[in-house]
This record gives sequence, structure tokens and C-alpha cells, in this order.
Amino acid sequence: MQRINMAARSCRGTGFFRILLSRCRTPGPGKSRIPGLCGLSSVAAPPPPGTWSNQLSRLSHRDLYRLSVTDPDQFWGSAAVDRLRWVQPFHRVRDCELSSGKISWFLGGKLNVSVNCLDVHVEKHPDRVALIWERDEPGTEVKVTYRNSVSCCPSHRELLETTCRLANTLKSHGIQKGDRVAIYMPVSPLAVAAMLACARIGAVHTVVFAGFSSEALAGRIQDAQCKAVVTCNQGVRGGRLIHLKSTVDVAVKTCPSVQYVFVSQRTEQPAVMGELDVPLEEVMSHHASVCPAEPLDSEDILFLLYTSGSTGKPKGIVHTQAGYLLYTSLTHQYVFDYRDGDVFGCVADVGWITGHSYVVYGPLCNGATTVLFESTPVYPDPGRYWETVERLRITQFYGAPTAMRLLLKYDESWVKKYDRSSLRTLGSVGEPINHEAWHWFHSVVGDGRCPLVDTWWQTETGGVCIAPRPAEEGAPIVPAMAMRPFFGIQPVLMGEKGEPLSGNSVSGALCLSRPWPGMARTIYGDHQRFVDAYFKPYPGYYFTGDGAYRSEDGYYQITGRMDDVINVSGHRLGTAEIEDALDEHPAVPETAVIGIPHDIKGEVPFAFVVLKEEVGDDPPAILQQLRDLVATKIAKYAVPDHFLVVKRLPKTRSGKIMRRILRQVVIEMNSDLGDVSTLDDPSVVKEIIEAHELYRKGRNQEEKKK
Repeated sequence: MQRINMAARSCRGTGFFRILLSRCRTPGPGKSRIPGLCGLSSVAAPPPPGTWSNQLSRLSHRDLYRLSVTDPDQFWGSAAVDRLRWVQPFHRVRDCELSSGKISWFLGGKLNVSVNCLDVHVEKHPDRVALIWERDEPGTEVKVTYRNSVSCCPSHRELLETTCRLANTLKSHGIQKGDRVAIYMPVSPLAVAAMLACARIGAVHTVVFAGFSSEALAGRIQDAQCKAVVTCNQGVRGGRLIHLKSTVDVAVKTCPSVQYVFVSQRTEQPAVMGELDVPLEEVMSHHASVCPAEPLDSEDILFLLYTSGSTGKPKGIVHTQAGYLLYTSLTHQYVFDYRDGDVFGCVADVGWITGHSYVVYGPLCNGATTVLFESTPVYPDPGRYWETVERLRITQFYGAPTAMRLLLKYDESWVKKYDRSSLRTLGSVGEPINHEAWHWFHSVVGDGRCPLVDTWWQTETGGVCIAPRPAEEGAPIVPAMAMRPFFGIQPVLMGEKGEPLSGNSVSGALCLSRPWPGMARTIYGDHQRFVDAYFKPYPGYYFTGDGAYRSEDGYYQITGRMDDVINVSGHRLGTAEIEDALDEHPAVPETAVIGIPHDIKGEVPFAFVVLKEEVGDDPPAILQQLRDLVATKIAKYAVPDHFLVVKRLPKTRSGKIMRRILRQVVIEMNSDLGDVSTLDDPSVVKEIIEAHELYRKGRNQEEKKK
């Protein structure tokens, strides 16, 4: 890899690609090729005011993308110097070898993520609102500024001060660089401060969604060997109280590594305190409001985030400092057209990667105002999202297709009664969005005027990898399609024999051929599992686990997980493709399709169908219409052999359907379905088992009659 002489730099530049676009003499052999980085001791002087924006405006998206893939050292090196504040400059942009899972970016550099998300903005605009906490109770939002005030603020209205007091609290209890800290909290400013406090002192945070069971929480704490847990007495969501402290109490009984449990008060109900417990607000008030930031290596661990593995054992995905922060910052700005002064509304929970990247790190690195949404889309009524948009004047709204499918079941008046004129960009995340939900989101919510970016990415990728924007001016957006790779991302579709597929109008396994700064570095404590899962299936490539279709125009459409691809009589079908066809029926808000074994065809589709309440008592007629719809949209061989009408589907809090459970119910008919604590409501499992049992008995009776 090319070595680059990085000049020390104590403050940010005037904008993205300032250095890339500034003038520099042609380097000699072996010299740096990054303009503006020609010497060891100095950086080229910034261009006159206005020059940077004028130069950038002349660079097309096509040229920027081409540079990112033909000269990634120049592209990412320039961006890193220009966008991040460094304590010590890096000397090498990257050292990556995908076949072995070796991934390193910005080698030799030191920085602090907390400083980049807080201190640099306090210097520029201390009174700017960093967080708007949209609490469960409508109309009770709390605004938190970036500034560091001179006195203690019990309501946490200054994010830097709260972060520093919390960091000093952790340090006073022996938490230091490299220690792991579990955060089990609802969406709140204190949860964000806890993440940033860990980042400030070099501790590694692992945020566990505050809805997991004590067993699920304990498993994550044990795997990470966490030294402390930060939690609340209770959480509040949808008008319901969630007893967090009692869940932690049960979990830590089997976690000997935990030395302290820091307890915050979200509600007035006092928490029952034990010998490990520390009253967080009370202790924080006694600590200084200033905490020196620990200089951290670019490749030091920033956080662990546990995802479900195919084996059922959660895996701790590792993200590091500089590369992750740079990538979330860049994608936040360009994918969503973020502009200074916007109010960015991502309604994801901080317990998921979307909350990490686009509620916390990406927006705060860019000095944005970001919304923390504590409630649900239907509390106290189905207009909650849009009332919030009107009241907070949200400019970007980023949510999950499952929420849109839920809301489109209600009358459009719940949307149209509120002023949504502040919206400029809509975004979809978590799973492929079906056509009906896309058109409703775009036409009803966005009045047909807001670009809707259907984003594809993963916990492992750190940030958005494929999305309709950025693009050339006036470039089209194809409904329900992720479309375009982001800067530095090179998708490759692989055939059944492991060969790259050329040309368009082809489908295959989605791989990425080049490393990018935001990608995960390993699975905590098990690097071989990391290599086996992501780099071994297609040596030299990162295997996403998803299938994709490259259209005639060269755009990418995600067809679903590869383990959700079924083979019917030699025909490969993505279950997402069948679901998309079924979801076009006006009586069907959502479906889930799995493949089940068949003696003759190999596999056949089994469809779980949710019907709207007003459908009436004629589901057989609708099911026949669904068969005809799939036959028309795809082919007769794609028509599911089985349709099971259910009231709802098993989903995680992030909105993902747990197809593993559906397979076990149908194929194994196993009463032991493993860990269901990640479900939003585990009682749905019993409903589906009972519905399937009735369906199975009915089928058996029909077979006997024949």
C-alpha cells in the first residue's frame, strides 16, 4: 500500500475535499498523491473563501465515485484529514487483505470520537441543539445543546458536560481504556452520553436493546466480559412501563465480570438498589464537568454490537474508531442530503446499528440536530410520527418498512392532518421495502415531492452501502430499489459456481470487492468465525449474505437473504420477490415467505399472510387472488403451495421478521424454538403455532377425503 505523509492538523478544514481540491505540485516517485499533503511539516494553505464550494460544484457524482474506486487512498485519505480532528496524523491510509479478514485504516493515526462529535462543535456553535428527545409522552420533548455549561445541569441539557461527568464517574469506579461497558437503556440523552463517555475514555461500549430478556442480556455481558452496566430504573414506551433494573438484577447474577451497575432514574419509581448499584445522577453531580479525552488509535475498538447468528449464538460485531466515524459522517451527509441547520429524524432505537450510525455518531460528527424517538408509531394514535414531524420541523425522516406497512392500514387522514412541509428527504432501512409501502411513503407522507432513499446496509458494513442518493443531478429513483453503490463500494454478483457475473439483468450473491473504512473488523473473540462467515464463501470478496438483482440499467435491487432463496424445480426464487408480489394486494399489509422441503420439487414456498381487519369473512377468495397475483407477477411455479393467515408476524424491535422461528414452526414443528427474547412480543409465537396446528389438521383431513 502507498504510504502517505500526513501533516499534523489540530482543527478541521473548511469543508469536504478541501485538500483533495487544493493545488499541489506533481509528486515525485513514492511521494504522496494527496493534494495538499506534499510535505511533512505543513499543509497547503486553504483556498480563498468560496473557492472550495466552487471547485466542488464542478465535480460530478460520477467523477467522485470514479475517484473513490480507482484511487481509494487519495479519496479516503483526503476525506479523513479534512473531516476529522486528529491528535496524531496517520501515515498510511489502509492495509487490507479481504481473503484473511485483515482490515486496517488510517494506520498510526490517533483521535477521539467524543471530541469529534462534541468538542469541535462546542467551539463553533455551543448553543446549537444536538439532541431533541422526543419522549413517549407527546409534546414533552427535551432539547439538549452541544455546549459545556459552567454548572451542573440535572436535566442533562448540555451534552458535552453530561458526557464528561459520566466519563469521570466511570473513571472513578475503575473503568479504563479497553474495558467493556454494557448499556441497557431506552432511547434517551443519557444513553447517548453513556456511549460518548465510553468513547471519551477509551472504554468499549456494547449497547443492548432495552427490551431483551435477562438471559439475552446476560449472554452478551458474558461474551464481552463487561466490567459495568449502565441502565435505568424503568423505560417508557407506548404508554407502558418496562422494568429495566429488575431485568439487569437477574442478568448480573450470572455475570461475575460486572463490578458496578450505574442506575439512572427515567421515572419517579425508586429503583431497589443492591450492593453493585450506583445511583448515576447523584454520583455524576459530584464529578467535574471537564474530562480530558483519551487519544485512541484509529483501530482501537469503539463498540461491540451483537447480532443474531445463523447458529443462534449472537455474534459481537467489532467497529473501530476513525474509519467507522468517517464513513457514518460521509453517508449521513450525502445519502440523506443533510445540510447545516437540518433536523435529522431517524426513529431507530439506539440498541441497533441504525441508531448507532444515524441517530448518534453520523449526525453528531456532522454537528447536526438529531432526534431521539422514545415512543411507537401508533402511540397515542397512528398520527404520532407525522405530528412529531410537524412539531419538531423534521427535514429527514428515516424509518423501517415494517412501520410503514403498519401505518398504511390506517386512513390517510392520520398523515394529512399534519404539516409535513419541512420534510426534504425520506429514507427506508432494515429490509427491502415493498412497492405498496414505498408508494404510500412517497406519495402520502412525502406528497410526491421528497426523494425516498431505500438504503441497503448491515450491522457489519457500519453505514449505508447502496442507496438511490447521492447521484447525478436529476437522476431517477426507481421505486423499492436501493440502486446505486456509495463512494468506494464496488458490488459484484456471484453465480452458483462462484464466478463473477458480468452484464446486466442478472441475479446472484451480493459481494463487495473492495474494503471501505466503515466495515466491521472482526467478531469479538472469534476472528475465524468472522473470516468463515464473510470472506471464505467467495475468497477475496466480502460476502453480504444477501442476494441481489442488477437491472437492465445497472441498478441493484436486494432480493433477500441468500438463506431466503429457495429452489423450486431448479428455479431459484428470492422469498422477498414473492413477498413483494403478495404485498401488492390491497388487503395484504405484509407477508413472510419461507421455503419448505418438497418430495418432488425440492422446495416450495410457504406464505404467512396478514390480512387487513376490514377484509371480512372471505379469506379463501383473497388467497386465490394472491395465487393469481404471484402467477402473473412472477410465474406459476412461484405460487406458494401453502398460505397461512396469521394476525401478525414475529418481529424484532428493529422490525425484522424472524424467519428462523417460522421455519421451525412449519418444518420442525418444534416446541423448543430457542431464544425468542429478541422479539418485540414473544406471545406472537404461540399464536402462530396454534394457527399452523389448525391449518395442518385441516390439510390432513382434506388429504384423507381424497
